[in-house]
Order: sequence, then C-alpha cells, then structure tokens
Amino acid sequence: MDMDRISGSVKDFTGELEGGVGDIAGDARTEGAGRAREATGAAQNLYGQAKDAARDATDAAVSYAKDAYENSGDTLREGSQAIAKKVQDNLLGSILIAGAIGFALALWTTRPPQRRR
Repeated sequence: MDMDRISGSVKDFTGELEGGVGDIAGDARTEGAGRAREATGAAQNLYGQAKDAARDATDAAVSYAKDAYENSGDTLREGSQAIAKKVQDNLLGSILIAGAIGFALALWTTRPPQRRR
C-alpha cells in the first residue's frame, strides 16, 4: 500500500472530523478548513490508489513477459516434436514435399541469366 493512500485517508478522516466539529459549533471557517482538508485527503488517497494500480500493472506485465520468456524453449521443443511426429506419420508425403522444394530451388538457382536484346 502506498504512503499517499495512508496519508490521504488520515487527512480525509481528520478533515471530515474538523468539518463536522465546525458545523456543530457553527464556525464556518473551521468547517471550510475541514472540508478543504477532507478534499485534499481524498485526492491524495486517489493518487495513491493510481500509483498502486500502475505498480500492480507493471508487475503483472513483467511477470507475464518473464513467464513467456522462460516457456519459449518448451514451446519450440514441443513444436519440433510435433513436426517430427507428423513427418514420421506421413513419411512418403514428407519426402515428396522435400523433393519438390529441392527441385524448385535447383531450378531457381541454376537458371541462366536472361540477356538483354
């Protein structure tokens, strides 16, 4: 919990108390000062809440990024294993696809350059 929240709550409470005392005593100056302190305390409390929310969001984002980084190796390993299983399950199709890719690359790289006319 942020210190602004604690300090704001204390100011809010004392301002409310001072405003009530001023109202009961009929002293407009004391009541006004109390209401002003109450408003200041409420604003400070809200500021502290915003700081806490920003801190929590930052901590959550850092935690999420750290988890994603730590699990990236597992995801890559699982993907490689899934591809290997697909190749083993469909060996003939995999060989044909690899051959077609090799043939296309060979044609692409050995094509003679075109001459300008």
